[in-house]
Order: sequence, then structure tokens, then C-alpha cells
Amino acid sequence: MKILVMHGVNLDMLGMRDPTQYGTVTLKEINQKLSELGGELGIEVETFQSNHEGTFVEKIHETHSSDVDALVINAGAWTHYSYAIHDALAILAIPIVEVHLSNIHAREAFRHQSLVAPLAKGQITGFGVSSYLLGLRAAFQLAHEA
Repeated sequence: MKILVMHGVNLDMLGMRDPTQYGTVTLKEINQKLSELGGELGIEVETFQSNHEGTFVEKIHETHSSDVDALVINAGAWTHYSYAIHDALAILAIPIVEVHLSNIHAREAFRHQSLVAPLAKGQITGFGVSSYLLGLRAAFQLAHEA
């Protein structure tokens, strides 16, 4: 089984970016924890990050015809306004789990809307790194049920 974890815009700056919202963990550390959990679950975890919306969309397109069984996605700010990412995700037939480090519903009003959520099986938000790990576990379970 293979699960893709996609990190969106500005997430490569974790550890330096607003630690009150995102903590001090780096993207490299998050990916390491995801890899470790993948090992425990006996699955392959692929991670991908881009600050370029077109590249992000192309990766979603590639996923459509690949051996990926589920997707965990934190689209960053694109969550709230990218119809291109929404439309690309709508093509997928695999389970999608949306995750966010911070609680987007307790932040600025523009962050309360997610264009990913209508396509996701669920959303995990506000638990820091644990949001990703819970998301990976959920994706694993959903892929087994599919």
C-alpha cells in the first residue's frame, strides 16, 4: 500500500514561520515522523511539497494514474481559494484526508472555508504534527476499506 502526503505553499518554511500557529517542527521532521509511522503500519509513504500551484496540480494529476492508494493533503493557503486544486482533486477516485497543523476554524475568517473539504473523507485540524499522523492513520484505514 502507498499513501501520498502532499504539503502545499509555504509549508517548506515550517520551523521558521509563525511558531505560535505552527510550532517549531520542520517539514523534514514531519516527513520523518510520517515515514516512521508508515514503517509501523507496513505502508510506503511518499511526501511531496511545492510552492508552485501548477506543479502541485500536476502531482495530483500524476496520482490519478499511479499506484497511490490514498492521499493526505495540507494545501496550505491554497485550501481556501484554489479552484484549480479542488478540480484536480475531484478527478481522484482514492480516499482524500485533509489535514492542517493549526485549527483553521479558530483563525481568520477567510481560513474557515476549505475547497478541499467537500472532496475529502474527513478533515483533521489543530493538532500540530499529530494532525498529519492521525491523517495518515485515517488514510490507511480508508484505503483498506476501499
